[in-house]
Amino acid sequence: MTTSGPDDSFHVFDTTLRDGAQREGINLTVADKLTIARHLDDFGVGFIEGGWPGANPRDTEFFSRAQREITFQHAQLVAFGATRRPGAKAEDDPQVGALLASGAPVITLVAKSHDRHVELALRTTLDENIAMVRDTVSYLCAQGRRVFVDCEHFFDGYRANPEYAKSVVRAASEAGADVVILCDTNGGMLPAQIQAVVATVLADTGARLGIHAQDDTGCAVANTLAAVDAGATHVQCTANGYGERVGNANLFPVVAALELKYGKQVLPPGALAEMTRISHAIAEVVNLAPSTHQPYVGVSAFAHKAGLHASAIKVDPDLYQHIDPGLVGNRIRMLVSDMAGRASIELKGKELGVDLGGDRELIGRVVDRVKERELKGYTYEAADASFELLLREEAEGRARTYFRTESWRAIVEDRPDGTHANEATVKLWAKGERIVATAEGNGPVNALDRAMRVGLEKIYPQLAKLELIDYKVRILEGRHGTESTTRVLITTGDGAGEWATVGVADNVIAASWQALEDAYTYGLLRAGVEPAE
Repeated sequence: MTTSGPDDSFHVFDTTLRDGAQREGINLTVADKLTIARHLDDFGVGFIEGGWPGANPRDTEFFSRAQREITFQHAQLVAFGATRRPGAKAEDDPQVGALLASGAPVITLVAKSHDRHVELALRTTLDENIAMVRDTVSYLCAQGRRVFVDCEHFFDGYRANPEYAKSVVRAASEAGADVVILCDTNGGMLPAQIQAVVATVLADTGARLGIHAQDDTGCAVANTLAAVDAGATHVQCTANGYGERVGNANLFPVVAALELKYGKQVLPPGALAEMTRISHAIAEVVNLAPSTHQPYVGVSAFAHKAGLHASAIKVDPDLYQHIDPGLVGNRIRMLVSDMAGRASIELKGKELGVDLGGDRELIGRVVDRVKERELKGYTYEAADASFELLLREEAEGRARTYFRTESWRAIVEDRPDGTHANEATVKLWAKGERIVATAEGNGPVNALDRAMRVGLEKIYPQLAKLELIDYKVRILEGRHGTESTTRVLITTGDGAGEWATVGVADNVIAASWQALEDAYTYGLLRAGVEPAE
């Protein structure tokens, strides 16, 4: 059910639940599809293509449940299917019947527009294919459905036989299709080619045109915008560019470009600022890590590392940013590395809530220390928590110390049955008390983490909320094989947020211990606990 329809002058059509779900590694349950549909409706897209009812039980169930369980505020639900079979009647075709039974107010039909596909894949004549398009569109329109037609392989078909490809567009439009979508199904087109073909087809047919671009040349977003430049008023996209092979036109950069670069309001007011949140939420549902370098919504989209950039941004952020990241719900991030200058450190301090007050001597000490430690293998651009501890140590003249390590030990026992036992013992001092704790774990680092927690939770109950979320190891370049330097990055959370810490040593366990120490120290700092000494 939909409470309000979209502005019909320009369509943002999302096909994540159908075309996007064809990406390798994505396998959506009905519950997943319902959740994604809610996110897309919150974002304000005009149409959500839910799948192919009748083709598989999951899509049929989705349409049934969506009608009952979701009140769409902005989007209309779309069912996808094919034209009638050759030689059949539309009203007798079970696939066409399944489209009507879905209850979707809008139906997208896929139609062949490449003469070779008609003859080899459909195994029918070119005239019968035109009749299949005309009959199915007119029948569904007579049943009160709004119909869109996807002309599959259109651009390849246009290259092979332009007059026939255009005749399919005319047949669909004359039969009552509201929009005819030109599909770059193989994804091989380039922007100038797209723009030229769309402009010609628009002039020759008078049909309302849309664009569906695959990303096989890396041009799907550019091709979509080129089609808009040529007069297309309907864009088909998927969230985060999910789709078969390398994917589809990415919904988020397309919409951001339309709103911020073209000045078209294609979303409800204020919806664009939810874009980063929506992108990441959908990534969580499909169980794929969000792309850190995705335009507009990636965590690195507005991250600055070079000192030259930071100096300019300190004066005016627009000098090195094409938009205000807040417009799409993102934010500026300053990365700290051996490339950082004074401006980078000062801006990063403000981002972390540590005002260095323009103290050139202090900032210089931090810059020198970062460069010295990065030479040894540390990296702070991915470990904000460790950098903040370093920064506060220099700014406050002392380290944040909640506990002191006397020693630690990790043992891996290889048992006769082929299993392994991992045990760790830590000896710590906290608030004047000597603590000795032992624990077993799933691996030596997990055993150390548990032993540390067992020992310190008696003194600091706030640590009970901490959870080790991610653990990465990298062997840094060296000439000594297994004796090479090791860097460990640990991500920890407390239910309210996450933070990353880094450790570097000549073995993975020692590097892990350093990162764990920083993780616990930062967790106590976040909790507002005063240092023990």
